[in-house]
Amino acid sequence: MGLHGRRAPVGALRRRPGKEVTKSPHFQQAILLQCEKSPRLRVLRRGETPARAGRNGRLGLFSSTPSAHPRHVRGEGPDSSPPLGGVMTSPDPRFPLTTRPCVPVRWHPDATAPQRPELLGIRDLLVHAHEISNLAIPLPPAASAMMRVLYALTLRITGLDHRQPGERAASSWDVRRFDILERGRFDEHSIDAYLDRYSERFWLYHPERPFLQDARLSTQCTKPAGVNKLITTRPSGGNHSWFSHASPHNPSLPTSDQALLHLLIWNYYGPSGTCAIRTVGEVSAGNTSAGPLRGTLSYHPEGKSLFESLLAGVPRPSATVDPTQDLCPWEWPELPDPLRPRELINGPCSGLTARSQHALLLTPDADGEHTANAYVTWAYRNKMPRGDDYLIWQISKDGNPYPRPAESDRALWRDMDALLRLDAVGERQARRPTIFTTAAELLSETPSETMKVRSLGFDQDGQAKDRQFVSASTPPVLDLMERRDLDIDQTRHVEHMQWWGERAGRRLDTATKRAWMLYTDASKLAPCAWSRKAAARYWPAAETEFWRRLRTRDWDDMPAAFRRLAERAYDEATAPVATIARGARAREQARIDLYGGSPKKKRTA
Repeated sequence: MGLHGRRAPVGALRRRPGKEVTKSPHFQQAILLQCEKSPRLRVLRRGETPARAGRNGRLGLFSSTPSAHPRHVRGEGPDSSPPLGGVMTSPDPRFPLTTRPCVPVRWHPDATAPQRPELLGIRDLLVHAHEISNLAIPLPPAASAMMRVLYALTLRITGLDHRQPGERAASSWDVRRFDILERGRFDEHSIDAYLDRYSERFWLYHPERPFLQDARLSTQCTKPAGVNKLITTRPSGGNHSWFSHASPHNPSLPTSDQALLHLLIWNYYGPSGTCAIRTVGEVSAGNTSAGPLRGTLSYHPEGKSLFESLLAGVPRPSATVDPTQDLCPWEWPELPDPLRPRELINGPCSGLTARSQHALLLTPDADGEHTANAYVTWAYRNKMPRGDDYLIWQISKDGNPYPRPAESDRALWRDMDALLRLDAVGERQARRPTIFTTAAELLSETPSETMKVRSLGFDQDGQAKDRQFVSASTPPVLDLMERRDLDIDQTRHVEHMQWWGERAGRRLDTATKRAWMLYTDASKLAPCAWSRKAAARYWPAAETEFWRRLRTRDWDDMPAAFRRLAERAYDEATAPVATIARGARAREQARIDLYGGSPKKKRTA
């Protein structure tokens, strides 16, 4: 798809627990055995030729700052440029995410790095964030989850995770953030200081505290679920193989970096319902609640680099947030009790990373390059509080707030009113994501032509059915955002243009349904071949028209432009019967619905 494409089909996958017969070595035994057999890890110096560079001999970026981590290459000074092109002679079976290439990225065309690997470890991703355009993660829900992890890390390494003494006003925090933006990059020493402090907590395969996992599952669950259960795009159990042939008896093992992406999807978008039985004390249960982002679409401000995107997307902490209590899962001194967890959400960092309702544990193969098995079950018996700064929240008929669901057949431009307007809009009282309030504060210091909106999500129901991934990007629009201190008339123009486009689409839907009803003598208006055909023609054309006018700021003759698109779609959808008397009559009688229908007759006394 193009810049504004939405669809990345993954199929209708129904997740049910199934019998798993795959056997693999015990998690801790596999780690200890590999550590005993592996030679000491070292990094080849610049100019040194490896004796053998196979699949594990990847090029990478290495630290120029002295560090206790064994895979950092020490530079000649604090300001020396990082030596590129080192080759590892042996992989680390624990798969440390800080240094192992695991996150796909898209480099900026003007990047000065001598080499531009497609995969980076978390450390190099943060160090070179100003040279990276964006993440290149192919799975939108995984990208959405990874952005939340990176937002939390950004808050920590910049010190923006709390208000400093005397910073009761939010504007003081905004000034600090702007100062970081002016520097143009994240501080490398701050990155190393934080990641070195929690280096073992970023191991994907740690015997006690693996990253975003629970090592207790190896004894609390009766058996693993298998890698087919872990990989969200594969069928598991007794489900059909729609797009790939996956067998529980001989599954294709995912690489560790692939497994990381699906681990993130499970933590944020996991389904509710039946899961593996987990026994904790006297409680034995096999069901779980849905993940915090299940079935939702999140919206992220996007700058010209990942550095700008992360700074624009970090939430502002309240004046009462204590960073020693607002902890990410990898910062917890000990794992919480699944039956009586302590208060886990105490600020922006925990809110971004600690809302998962699922517990997972990945088991590596002998060398740690692949995930051989996985446990998937419930994390807590009680529901975690919902709340997210990147969702459009609406009000149900019962008065309860809920996030706007992801719909794969709904284009992003149809959400622009809720994204730009300061007040609630529509019958559902939709409110724009809270994060855009703080992102707007950065607009005065960031070129408006670079600030876009990216939407990422998963069209799925609450339980087992996964329909489609959803991803889209807008042109620069954040300068049109309505703010208290700036009355932007163009925001109203965007809202009106969206309204005209939506109205023309609704009228087209009614007209095609009525034409079909008249032609077939159906008893009532209902979805039909003509309405679907007309919608397939109208909505993509309307989206193109919307973005064209937005780029050029052309607000003239908007109603007529969308009406002409609807007329063209109507004529094309009903053309097969235009030469038949009965069809032509039905076609022309229903055409009036394109213009609002027949005027209602006034009742006479």
